[in-house]
Amino acid sequence: MMRGMQAPRSMLAIDGATARSLLPMDRCIDLMADALAGLARGEAANPLRTVVPVPADVPSALAAMPAVLANPPAMGVKIISIFPGNHGAGIESHQGFVILFEGEHGSPVALIDAIAITAIRTAAVSGLATRLLAREDAGDLAILGSGTQARSHLAAMHAVRPLRRIRAWSPHRERLDAFIQEAAEIGSEVEAMDTARAAAEGADIICTVTAAASPVLEGAWLDPGAHINAVGSSVAGNRELDSEAVRRARLFVDRRESARNEAGDYLIPLREGAIGEDHIVAEIGEIAAGMAEGRRSPEDITLFKSLGLAIEDLAAARWIHQQAVATGAGTPIPLG
Repeated sequence: MMRGMQAPRSMLAIDGATARSLLPMDRCIDLMADALAGLARGEAANPLRTVVPVPADVPSALAAMPAVLANPPAMGVKIISIFPGNHGAGIESHQGFVILFEGEHGSPVALIDAIAITAIRTAAVSGLATRLLAREDAGDLAILGSGTQARSHLAAMHAVRPLRRIRAWSPHRERLDAFIQEAAEIGSEVEAMDTARAAAEGADIICTVTAAASPVLEGAWLDPGAHINAVGSSVAGNRELDSEAVRRARLFVDRRESARNEAGDYLIPLREGAIGEDHIVAEIGEIAAGMAEGRRSPEDITLFKSLGLAIEDLAAARWIHQQAVATGAGTPIPLG
């Protein structure tokens, strides 16, 4: 090659099926532990997401989520549309891509389906929270919701605790039946419950993964020792838990800054006076890094409020790209 000429550049396009095959749940849980611990130690940058409202029949949005990892260096941004009305048409509500850049020259190296990454990494972070906060003997699982995150959370909970019983509820019975059938096909027996209360009472792990704007889980239903992963709501005006549930629990978050700007499950009880600003105990990454205490006793009710962070997408994308390069997966896209 003549001096001064650049070698041809390309990036890998990685579809959802390939991404899922390269990112098993147990591995993703460990990746999330490392990424969030690094964020807690100041080894990463994760600004608040930018969300632009989009006119639609159901309130929708376009969001951009950038992040930077220091060791090894990598950069990335997830760009997604969020159309909650898609659920009624059988289409994913979150759609878009994660763009991965290498850290030496800032060149783009991968374009990866965001539906697959979001589905796996969101549940993996809940798996991490459950591994760190739930009682060691916890195994009675309740899932409130019946969509993509219900499926991925079932896999994540299986990865971190031996499950004795699994109950599920959804406001959409046809979707609930489909979820239960799919679970049965992979050897997981899930009981359909007629009410959220019937699913939640007596459970020691509860995952709320609905699109609800108002509470589907009440504090009066919670037994001492329960652990909750609150996942479905990611805007300040919506919540899945009532104020009593949040008041009774020791609250952990993925990022304080995000919770104080985006988490209705925290902000609404705060506005109502049910909790104070100090109700957030720690970030989950601080526990993973050994910087904060999690569960203190078997009677603690622990609550992890998940909003989803770009650093999680970046860590997952970097792993997927590494595995794609190693196995020859993905489709090269020439760059100028």
